[in-house]
Amino acid sequence: MSGPAFPVPPPVTQRPAPPPPGATVAARLLADLHTEIGRADSKAAVLVAALGMTAGVFTGLLAGKDWAPGSLGAAGLVLWWAGTAALAVSLLALLLAVLPRYRADAWAPGEPLSYFADIRQAAAAGEAELTRALAATEHDPLHGLARALTGTSRIAAAKHRWIRAGLIAFSAGSVLLPAAVLTG
Repeated sequence: MSGPAFPVPPPVTQRPAPPPPGATVAARLLADLHTEIGRADSKAAVLVAALGMTAGVFTGLLAGKDWAPGSLGAAGLVLWWAGTAALAVSLLALLLAVLPRYRADAWAPGEPLSYFADIRQAAAAGEAELTRALAATEHDPLHGLARALTGTSRIAAAKHRWIRAGLIAFSAGSVLLPAAVLTG
């Protein structure tokens, strides 16, 4: 005989429960937020590079002429230092945009894991606590996703605020410095 006389039924497998309502859209929104944070960091990096090029070109043009801000009149001097301050504020704001951020609320035992810092805190509390936190995350995925969305959206909004401030200051400095030289 080449095989069993009767067919063997396939093994019984348990299908995973469908995600709770809202979990799929929350996961999609979280992925979108992570993409948006990456774009914000890229924008800030490009603006920092543009700021460096602007400052370099302006400095190069003036350095070749044996020029100093002290040669400006009172109005020109005010415009010069206001423009210099605006570029410094721009650099600070753009660096703050790319500065890594962490969620404001701390993880507590019994809470689901929703962020890398949560995993670190649970692991620091011991392997048993990490195991419980993993189980809580699997038991109530929507709660963890909601916490992740809250923290991540706050981070994205902060990055955009700093980029906006940096861009405004960069624009002001880019207008004020040439105006100072032209005013004399």
